[in-house]
Amino acid sequence: MTGRTPPLGDTGGLWRAVLAAAAGRCQCRGTCGKSHAKDRGRCPALHGGYGHRHGTGPIRLAAAPAEPADLTLPPHRAAALPKTSLAAWCPACLDATTRAARAAHLDAAPSAEPDALF
Repeated sequence: MTGRTPPLGDTGGLWRAVLAAAAGRCQCRGTCGKSHAKDRGRCPALHGGYGHRHGTGPIRLAAAPAEPADLTLPPHRAAALPKTSLAAWCPACLDATTRAARAAHLDAAPSAEPDALF
């Protein structure tokens, strides 16, 4: 997968549509925990570009839910989202945002402990 060659699972062109809407750039606006202040609030990662660390290799953007809360959806529900609900994510931003969304989801879940023993 080089340049704009789609991943194997992109049979319907969904990934290409999401990447085209994002102009080939990660759409993270700080949900990963970084401010991206040097780049006007948006992640600078470009599909096919290289990371800022030596040996990172080419960046491959993924199409994933745009809303951080939707990143905790089961795979079959996330796959059913329309393309307007998807965004292009670089691996670093996607991983950090998913971790934060899962932590927030676990914190918001009610505890399974009973109120009283009897």
